[in-house]
Amino acid sequence: MTDLRSGRILWLGLVGSMFGVALAFLFFIVLPGFQRLNTTVPVVTSSPDLLSTLQAVTPDQADSATPVPVSQTASAASPGYADGLTGRIAFTCQVNKVQASDQICIMNADGSGYRRLTTDNGRRHFYPSIAPDGQSVVFSAFRDENIYEIYEVSLDGVLTKVTDGLGVLTAPEISPDGSLIAFTRWMQTSDTHAVWVVDRDGENPREVTSLGWDPTWSPDGSQILFMSNRGGTPQLYVVGLDGSGLRQVADLPDLRGRSDWSQLGQIVTYSGKPWQRELFLMAIDGSGVHQITPAGGNSQGPSFSPNGQWVAFTSYYDHKGDIHGCEIYIMRINGTDLRRLTDNEYCDWQPRWGP
Repeated sequence: MTDLRSGRILWLGLVGSMFGVALAFLFFIVLPGFQRLNTTVPVVTSSPDLLSTLQAVTPDQADSATPVPVSQTASAASPGYADGLTGRIAFTCQVNKVQASDQICIMNADGSGYRRLTTDNGRRHFYPSIAPDGQSVVFSAFRDENIYEIYEVSLDGVLTKVTDGLGVLTAPEISPDGSLIAFTRWMQTSDTHAVWVVDRDGENPREVTSLGWDPTWSPDGSQILFMSNRGGTPQLYVVGLDGSGLRQVADLPDLRGRSDWSQLGQIVTYSGKPWQRELFLMAIDGSGVHQITPAGGNSQGPSFSPNGQWVAFTSYYDHKGDIHGCEIYIMRINGTDLRRLTDNEYCDWQPRWGP
């Protein structure tokens, strides 16, 4: 009887040990594997139209970074966070060490939810801008020699080609009412830029004003702020949608390009020599101009938050002197609370904040 009882105890001990091993395998191996699978965001594929028509070109910045993996996808509602941060930021991201690696990426206003909206490696994409309803992004992409088209991609990856063979089109931005897209058109024959608009569906393209680039809309959609060298040096100008009421609104040295116009009636732009660029804030009439970025970041390409209290921009604070060291930062318009949102080996640039 003692031997039998001992045998049963031994058998029960073996079964218990096997059960413990099975539980350990389940909790420490299987379940974490399922969790990793569930937190992987599927790559959004582009439509055959873009894949078949875009061609590779030699990039100005040849290398690019691997996107940061994220555990969430974009939702339909505009996300909100602490400190008054709302919406999302679209930007140009470099994603691998090949030619023409510039893609369109998007993230939440606090830096979470980083993901790509375009995936056709080897083809270049630039100048993203978020639609007023927050549900899509317009951008420029190379199609053929001296042809850059404007495309619109929804947050779930549905791609639409807006323009067709107008030339080199860059810096698209949708009007506040969602009906028009303003953009820059470069004319090869005269080597000049002009500000154009086109209906959201690609119909009725027309020039608003000559000798201008990098347009952005007034909050009410009746005017366009843009850069022009019509006076000899690049300065900021405002013009009515019908081409009337042209006036200069800034007088700063070494102005560059992309600026923005906030709901609070302020303009943010950037100025300075290479590697010495800073952001400047001013009223719409050009008064009260002052630097808002901490010195030394080579800051550029600013964009206001939807409430006008923050600004996103490209800078090199953490990688000074490195041509591939640009990251996306945000800060309050009073120059405080500087935060870096991206942290990749290669450039993230051209941020545009939207709902």
